Amino acid sequence: MELDRLFVDLDSVRWADVEHAYGGAEDVPGLLRALAGGADQASEALDELWGTIVHQETVFAASAAAVPFLARLAAAGVRPAELLTLLGALAAGAEEPGAGEPGSCRTAVAGQLPLILPLTGVADARVRRAAVRTAGCTGDPAARSALNARRAEEKDAGVRAELLAALAGLDPAGAAAAAAGALVDGEPAEARLIALMICAETGVPWTAEHREALLSLLPAGPLVRGGADPARDEPLRHIVDTLLARDTDTDREAACALVESALLLPAPEARAEALWAAEHACLVSRSAPARLAPAVVPLLSDATFGRKEALLPVLELLGGHAEAAAPALAAFVADEGESADRALEVLARLDPCQAARLLARRLRARSPLSGGGTAALAGPGGPGSWPDGSLPYDPELLNALRIELDALAEAADPGAGAPERFTALLESWGPRASAALPELTVLCERSPALFAAALSAVCPPERRARTADLLRPAAGAGPIRDRFAAADALYTLTGETGPLVGALAEGLRSGPAAGGEDGPAAEPAGRLENRRRSGLVGRPSGGPIGVRTAGAVPGGPGERGPAGEPVAELPREIVLAKAAALGRAALPLVPRVRGVLATEGRRSPEGLAERIRAAVTLWRLTGDPAEPLSVLAGILAEAADGPVHRPEPVRDCARALAELGPAARPLAPALVALLDHPEQVPAAVFALAAAGAAPAGAAALVLDCAERDTDPVSCLDALETLGPDALTPEEADRLETLAERDRRVRLPGPSPRLSVRSDQRIRLRARALLAGRTDGT
Repeated sequence: MELDRLFVDLDSVRWADVEHAYGGAEDVPGLLRALAGGADQASEALDELWGTIVHQETVFAASAAAVPFLARLAAAGVRPAELLTLLGALAAGAEEPGAGEPGSCRTAVAGQLPLILPLTGVADARVRRAAVRTAGCTGDPAARSALNARRAEEKDAGVRAELLAALAGLDPAGAAAAAAGALVDGEPAEARLIALMICAETGVPWTAEHREALLSLLPAGPLVRGGADPARDEPLRHIVDTLLARDTDTDREAACALVESALLLPAPEARAEALWAAEHACLVSRSAPARLAPAVVPLLSDATFGRKEALLPVLELLGGHAEAAAPALAAFVADEGESADRALEVLARLDPCQAARLLARRLRARSPLSGGGTAALAGPGGPGSWPDGSLPYDPELLNALRIELDALAEAADPGAGAPERFTALLESWGPRASAALPELTVLCERSPALFAAALSAVCPPERRARTADLLRPAAGAGPIRDRFAAADALYTLTGETGPLVGALAEGLRSGPAAGGEDGPAAEPAGRLENRRRSGLVGRPSGGPIGVRTAGAVPGGPGERGPAGEPVAELPREIVLAKAAALGRAALPLVPRVRGVLATEGRRSPEGLAERIRAAVTLWRLTGDPAEPLSVLAGILAEAADGPVHRPEPVRDCARALAELGPAARPLAPALVALLDHPEQVPAAVFALAAAGAAPAGAAALVLDCAERDTDPVSCLDALETLGPDALTPEEADRLETLAERDRRVRLPGPSPRLSVRSDQRIRLRARALLAGRTDGT
């Protein structure tokens, strides 16, 4: 292989001047050369390229620069199927805003069609399929005639399916007709499946004939293996999603009827695909749970339905529409199978009282700390994540938890049993759980970081003085996490700020910086990551936060625990949030908060976020806006050249300015400048409205973003700050449409189910805002 010919102009590209997902692309030439090396070296290089020049379906300026070399390598027989797949992803990728001319990457791939199209006729079907897909992704009409000619000769079912998809993309006007023809022309099953997806995508009315044709092809998974289009890798779900996106009553009914029919198919694999589609429908459509509940709930009692545990995620999303499933779920829990804990989580959302009783019985039936039943305490969203924050108080469950706590007191390491499973629930019950005070007192003496929050929460008024006496020594000495938890609990009980301020001062002195370029952060432990916070600075009440002392980062800096184990330091974000919540009582911390602000070298997103928090904290402590405004102005200026590349610090900065309210008026011009960037509009308007400087038409700008699901929470914050009467009748109608539409608001986050609950909260907020209008329209 003449590698010199393939890479003849590789070093003439100014790679340092173009970027990929992680900055300058100086590493790309080496990765391209490595593709022609040994198998292990080439595989590693390919993985690196997938993570840099096409990262999470996004392409960059460096991506287009790499295209000619990838195409040459593929044409020369170097891993052709894999490199063609990469080229297809580059052509289909969404471009990073500001990363060169729009469409430059797709254009670059189209420019390599003379090398790509001949590969549609090689012997290897995998290569042919990848070449066809890549040619289709270019959108270049020049590829159409070559692919049409190939279709007349192609015999492989998978390649024929890819040809149909590619030609539909190259000729959208004729796509529906081509799909209809494929359904009646005796095409293989793979191509008929693609044709049905095209019918859904092109807006063809979805008929009973389409539904029956698709049902006959289920399970569809085997028919798409080897395909390279991630949007179509789950055909049933893709079609359901596409029909729902049409946003008409007819199409919503067609989507749900399709799922309903698929759930009745006898093949387990087909039913599994139907459940995935049902779950997705409930995640994206507000009406789907009510419509699908009658089809899903009976399956829990259906003897012919083998995998009952597969129903649980869907039943959870059905919410109150699945109330009829409670008896069957209770039986599922009582069976003590592998999925009993998960079934208990779902039951807790449908019948919390019954779930509490069943959990108590499960705990009593198992040895303490055995884990039996206690995993269900965590819930799908973490400890204490049941509806309204917890399972309801139940005396039987409290007694079972006391037995578990007593066993923890005898354990060598009280943190080994994940006590947050118990303490979160006890905290939510408050003084009603005061019977657990003796067990929590013993445990708190050993590990305040784990148990102080629960101890203060359950403590009844008549025991506060005695409990405070127990907490004071731990609040004044020992590992920082123990000190902080004990001082925080003491503050909750008595309002004493001295020990808490002392612990916060120590936390600011030794607390780990955020990660990124500024060095690694200590790993959060225990319930720290599940802390309850509001906005940038936490609850004004400064509610207790339980954290673990054991299990800290091995070899990390800081203090040592009772057994000599390293103890993780207290993250500054927690310290700053608590200091801000204390307000003027934390004035002695001002010099150390200024020390955080002085870390000008911290340019990572985490470092910027920490400085923003410190600026808000300084404002809360001193009431003087001058220094916080200077810091926040500097951060905004840093991002002014390209805020689209770093939206989080800019958004956090704008929200911080909203904390300052009218004091933020001097930065109104900088905030107004952010209105030119759609992704920053909601936070910018929020800050401007809080400062009393909202421009004319601000509500319309925010609604534009809300309709695109751009930062929905900030959109509601901004509209609420503007006030209900700032909405014109037309704007009120737009907000009502958002509140009552079928499609859920899309929110980022690790759990789609949490996104569903956030959508419900946003919907309620929008309705409340509309109800507050006084003009009667």
